Amino acid sequence: MEIGKLSEELEGEKAVLVGVIEQNQSEAEAIDHIDELEFLALTAGAITEKRFLQKLQRADSKTFLGSGKIEEVRKYVVDECIDMVIFDDELSPSQLRNIEKIMQVKILDRSNLILDIFASRAQTSHARTQVELAQYQYLLPRLTNMWTHLDKQKGGIGMRGPGERQIETDRRIIKDRITLLKNKLKSIDKQKAVQRGNRGQLVRAALVGYTNVGKSTIMNALSKSEVFAENKLFATLDTTVRKVVIENLPFLLTDTVGFIRKLPHQLVESFKSTLDEVREADLLIHVVDISHPNFEDHYQVVNETLAEIDKTDKPTIVVFNKIDAYQYTPQDEDDLSPKKKENYTLEELKAQWIAKMDTNKCVFISAQEKLNFDELKHVVYEEVKTIFQIRYPYNNFLY
Repeated sequence: MEIGKLSEELEGEKAVLVGVIEQNQSEAEAIDHIDELEFLALTAGAITEKRFLQKLQRADSKTFLGSGKIEEVRKYVVDECIDMVIFDDELSPSQLRNIEKIMQVKILDRSNLILDIFASRAQTSHARTQVELAQYQYLLPRLTNMWTHLDKQKGGIGMRGPGERQIETDRRIIKDRITLLKNKLKSIDKQKAVQRGNRGQLVRAALVGYTNVGKSTIMNALSKSEVFAENKLFATLDTTVRKVVIENLPFLLTDTVGFIRKLPHQLVESFKSTLDEVREADLLIHVVDISHPNFEDHYQVVNETLAEIDKTDKPTIVVFNKIDAYQYTPQDEDDLSPKKKENYTLEELKAQWIAKMDTNKCVFISAQEKLNFDELKHVVYEEVKTIFQIRYPYNNFLY
């Protein structure tokens, strides 16, 4: 199986999903995570047949699940002719080996699935190189004798020392490939730095947010361009930059890759160069899908990832998108328990968020339906103008 070709094999295959409800986690949270895993599987082309969740203090170090549950999954896989089992956490090399022996089918974990979706979405040389590097870094500690095909990439004759095992040959080839890819990225990064330097002194704004929240749709509406947008995870992988003019004020707007919980460490590392656009932005536009039941968790995941990428404190506009899709469940009048998130109306949520944030930096819109879009453009204009006036105080008379 070639690196980056897994999606072609997943197309139409039947899968079961496996997750653990740990001690510090609620069942609702675990279900939300497995929902997201199913969306990831769908994005890769797999068909989910069944889910398995088990309550454990922590995942079993040998087989992830307890012995009874792993046998239940195995029996279902055999009886229903399932093609693969996908786990909602990253499996250790030993867990992967043990589970493969038990199941005798293809075993994937969340990291492997995300890496492959990135590989299928990458269009530019830069993105493909970053994904390939992350895949090899993920693969290196998980090498087994199945990877004998890798020596073909470098040629087997004269490449092995006396008595050297195939696994050692494969490991050395992968390490060489990782070094080559890192050097290639350094070269591309230098070119990207020159491109960013050639953009002049325009104010830079970057769209950030969880995956599938509508960043590309907002990009298209503001820049009047046609950036690819789709209702699938990681529809945008390659960074896109467009010049935008609101009223008489030009600035640069960047659409970046979406974040996700449990993002593989290898991807965060290899994509840091792509996210230079975030680091060098003067203004962040954080897009949140308010119609999602766990939008607050997504908001937090993005903030944590941004803190890892960029330690500086940038001015940020929070854009709550998809207000047209927001739904709430009215609380029963006889129910005296505290309101849950799903019991709040959109107006009540607005009041809550506006109260805890600067009202000028908190906007509620529908990019798809263009609801409140003039308000968004006004807020962005005011923020960009403020940054411009600080940078060029002698040009204030223009605005």
